[in-house]
Parts: sequence; structure tokens; C-alpha cells
Amino acid sequence: MTTAPPPGRAYIVAHWKAGETTLPVQYNPTKLEFEKALQFAEIAIPGLTGPLHQFVRGQAETLTVELFCDTSDKGMGAQAVSVATETDRIYSLARIEPEGHAPPTITFFWGAGFPGSQLSAELDGGTRVDGQRRQSFTGVIKTIRQSFTLWSVGGVPLRATLTLTIAEYKTLKEQLDELNLSSPDRTHGHVLSSSDQLWSVAQRYYSRPGEWRRVAEANGIGDPRRLMPGQRLAVPAISAGRAPR
Repeated sequence: MTTAPPPGRAYIVAHWKAGETTLPVQYNPTKLEFEKALQFAEIAIPGLTGPLHQFVRGQAETLTVELFCDTSDKGMGAQAVSVATETDRIYSLARIEPEGHAPPTITFFWGAGFPGSQLSAELDGGTRVDGQRRQSFTGVIKTIRQSFTLWSVGGVPLRATLTLTIAEYKTLKEQLDELNLSSPDRTHGHVLSSSDQLWSVAQRYYSRPGEWRRVAEANGIGDPRRLMPGQRLAVPAISAGRAPR
């Protein structure tokens, strides 16, 4: 079992193949930076003034954290202690573990109210995202930069700053369990209005206008431009737990 440092102290847990290691940071960081990018595809629909945007996937969120390390309080002369006693513990997390054939995944912890822990349980319209709350950040080190800024008279490094960029890491099962994706599990019926197009029907039921061909094929429609108001369409089901691709 991993033993956490005292409350309020930031720490990192390394998930090695052979087991876990807890690494308290020497000083709590003064800043955390989170970045999350989303990828959308442009769907060209004839006759519209601009393309529609269809969600493709989320990209890995990143956490950038700056850690300060200092051993100058041990002295600047012959008794100086290298700050590498602190920095190498963190730098080792970017090294390949022989048993795992890769660097370890790591989890950054720091107190209550961690960013992402307060995601609304229910948003307008009843959309639930509480399954995506978090109390920490798990990922792999994407980059690590060491900057040494103070030296003893004998050339021993005494002060340093480590900048880590950690890319989010989640297994497929963890992502599916968190998202709890929903989609139509039965065929729907839709009566066309004068303003409907197949892409708008696909947008309504699938949230993906590019899936209009699915509707066209299910109803034997050869020309999507020739639709009759009042015509009843069958909107085919999507496999449970999967959005159409």
C-alpha cells in the first residue's frame, strides 16, 4: 500500500511494474497548468453557408507542473549536499523500467478540491458528467526539463527547478466507464417536415450530421435532395454503448 504524505503536501506516486513508489515533493508547486484539446471535423453540407462541426475525439489532457528543489541549507562549502538527491528521484520517472519495458505511469496528488473534482453532477438538460470527476491526475511524463541555478564553491549543484509535462493516461475500460456513453438502442421513427434534410435528422438522433447516409440506406433513398414532407423515416438503431463512426 502507498502511504501518503501529510495533508496539504503534494506528492507523486509512480506505478512501476514491480510496485508503487511514493515521492513527496520538497516544496509544493506555486502553479499548475492544465490543457485539454478537442478534435472536430468539418462536415460540408451543400447549400449551407458554412460547414458543420462534428466531434471526433478528445486529445490527451496535459498537466504542467514546476517543482522547486533546494539543498543550500546544508551549506555551501565542503559539506554541501547535491540537489540531485531531490531531482534524480523525479528524473528517474522518465527512465525505462527493465521489467515494464517503459517508463512508469504516475499520479500527481495534492490536497482536497483538486481541479476537476467539482465537475457538476448534473448540467442543464440533465446531462451527467460526474463520472469524469477526479481527485488526482494520472499520466505519463511527456517532457521533463531540469534547470540548475545555484552551485557551491566546489561545483556541487544546490538549487534546481524541474518542469514536468504529464500527458493523461487512461485505459480503454476506464474511459468507457467514465463516459457512460449512450446512444439509440432501438429504431426510431421520424416524420419529415418541410425544413428537414437527412443531415438534420442524423444530427437530431445521432448528434452526427455526417451519418445521414445511414438514414438514407435504411429508407432506400437514392437522392437525399428529393424528400417529401410528411414522409415517415426509419432511423436505425446504433449498437449500445457506441456512437456511430
